[in-house]
This record gives sequence, C-alpha cells and structure tokens, in this order.
Amino acid sequence: MISVAIVGASGYTGLELLRLLSYHPEVEVTTITSRELAGKCLSEVYGFSGKFASLIFEEPDPEVICKKAQAVFLCLPAGKSQEMARIFLENDLKVIDLSADFRFKNLEVYQKTYKIEHKFPELAQKAVYGLPEIYGEEIKEASLIGNPGCYPTSVLIPLIPLLMEGLIEKEEIIVDSKSGTSGAGRKAENYYSFCEVNEDFKAYKVADHRHTPEMEEKLSQFAGTSIRLIFTPHLLPVNRGIFSTIYVKFRASLNRVYEYLRDFYKDKPFVEVLSLGRYPRISEVRGTNFCKFSLFEDKERGRGIILSVIDNLVKGASGQAIQNLNLIMGLPEDLGLPKSPLFV
Repeated sequence: MISVAIVGASGYTGLELLRLLSYHPEVEVTTITSRELAGKCLSEVYGFSGKFASLIFEEPDPEVICKKAQAVFLCLPAGKSQEMARIFLENDLKVIDLSADFRFKNLEVYQKTYKIEHKFPELAQKAVYGLPEIYGEEIKEASLIGNPGCYPTSVLIPLIPLLMEGLIEKEEIIVDSKSGTSGAGRKAENYYSFCEVNEDFKAYKVADHRHTPEMEEKLSQFAGTSIRLIFTPHLLPVNRGIFSTIYVKFRASLNRVYEYLRDFYKDKPFVEVLSLGRYPRISEVRGTNFCKFSLFEDKERGRGIILSVIDNLVKGASGQAIQNLNLIMGLPEDLGLPKSPLFV
C-alpha cells in the first residue's frame, strides 16, 4: 500500500480526496491535518464512515508526516505550500500541490497574479504541471506536481492539441466559463451563502481572474508564441461542475478538427470527445474524473465553438491529483477513480 498524507484535509479538495481515496485499492491515508480541527475524528466532524472514519486530524508537522507517508497532497492556500514542499522533497516524498505555488514557470507572472513572493524558484522549475493527458510522461518521472486549476483543466484539454497542430488561430480566443459554488472553497462569506447563490447567476472577477495567466502560459508553450485570451468566469447555483464555452477560429474543417481531437484522445481514459452535434452536460461528469467536450461551428461568422465540462472537485482538483499520484507511483492512471456520474 502507498501511504499518503493530506495537508489541509478539512476543505472541499481535502474531503474530496478522502472520499475518492476510500475506494482506491493501493492507497492508505495515514495522516490528515487541520490546525482548526486538530484532535478531532473525521467521523465525528464530517460523519465519515468506512475506511478512514477513525482518522484524527493532526497539526501539520512536516517531521511527523515524513515518518508516516510516501506521498503528500498539499491542499493549502496559495503561498502556503512552498516551505512544506521543500521539506517533503528533501525527505524523498512525492508532492502533489493543489495550490498555484508550482503551476508557473514564469515566477514574475505568479508573483504578480497572487501577490506572493516565490521563495524556491528552483523547485518551481523542477515541478511538472499536472495535466496528465498532456504531460503524462513527465509526470511519471516527477517528484513535484503542480496540480492545475479547475477552469484551466476544462480549457487546456481541448485547446492544447489544436494549437499544437495549428488547427485554430492563435488570436481572439474567448473563454466563457461557469462554475459551481464549491470552486470558491469553504468560505464563510455572504457572497457564497445559499440565499446569495440560489436562484441567481452572476459573473465575477471579470478581466481579473487568477486562472487567466495560468492558461495563457500553458497555451503559449504549445503555440510557440504568446497567447492572450479573454476569460470571464460566472457562478452557477449548483454545488459542483464547470461548463466552459470556448470561442476560436478554426483553420480547418469541423470534421478535420473533430477527427484530430478524437484520435489525439482515443487512449486517454478520462477525456471523451463527444460526437458532432451532441451537447455535454455537467450532470454527465458530476462525481467523475472525466472531461467531456464537443465541437460546433458557426460558418457565417467564422467561429468554432467548443463546449467543455468537468467536475471542478474531481477532474478540476482532487481526482486529477489522484490521477497524478497513480502516474508517479507507476500505477494505471485511472486506478480507483470514478467514471460513472452522480446523476442526482
């Protein structure tokens, strides 16, 4: 069994890791941490039953964790993972960071975006971006993974192959995304309370969302030139799920683009390129590690339209983190991860 620790296990991503790992045949969670809940039992606080119900929240002591785990999931706010990651790596642990601390190669962009100094630039350069469908071979050899953001996952999976193959124009890429409220984390803020979200629909962080530079850096890497996109996120009155509508200019026929993407992802267990004319739905991926997307074309206006859906807590966070763990531990990448949706 692979022993793992979850640092920051009381947030949505930490709890989702525990839910998913309870079905993983090769993983044993040995440590969960929370400063606020230290000393309390997982079953007592959250009503967990089964495999991990008796786990006790501990203070996040790296020395203790190093003695009990082979790999660590860091579910911490931006800026809080850097020092811990350094300690764990020095003790030969595998590190999967779910914050933004190790997603960027350009640390000037990271520091400008998050208003945080990066203290370990050498680790940032060593880290591998944890999008398995694109960086899978690098992930297998890595010890430090920067798990992607949820919005970027839904956008990069369909766009990167198209830029690599030159099937879309590099200018005027527009992304219109909607997320369930769990994407904001477990915040006690009126903006995300039930009465503020239910029966409503609103945009936020317009022209100022932190995931825009992340998407631009990765798209630029595969385009061979600087990519600038327009990204507008919205808040849906649902618990989980992301629906991204992406507007591009095709440089080939719709059938050519479709066939290329279908072939590119034919051996990837968690990407489904839907048949032409089919509309993806959040309900189809809720609770799963899938990204499903479909292609449309507005010929009169010269636009391609890509509709992409994921579960922000699974493929957009914790499920993708487990997919990365599987790869760096030499396991099948889909081991222990759900493929059937939570329809209700």
